[in-house]
Amino acid sequence: MEELLCNVELVKENNDFVARIQSDLGGMREYKSPNFEEVLEQIFTDLQEEFESV
Repeated sequence: MEELLCNVELVKENNDFVARIQSDLGGMREYKSPNFEEVLEQIFTDLQEEFESV
């Protein structure tokens, strides 16, 4: 059985990459940077901390 853990949306707005994450535990949050790798690192760190606490 599948269980939805979170929704991740990645978009490019002008010169910034924007990540929007929504989960039951962390709610809705947004990360923005002109550097795509930096946004991915922020997503990774945030989700790792969130799901390690479960």
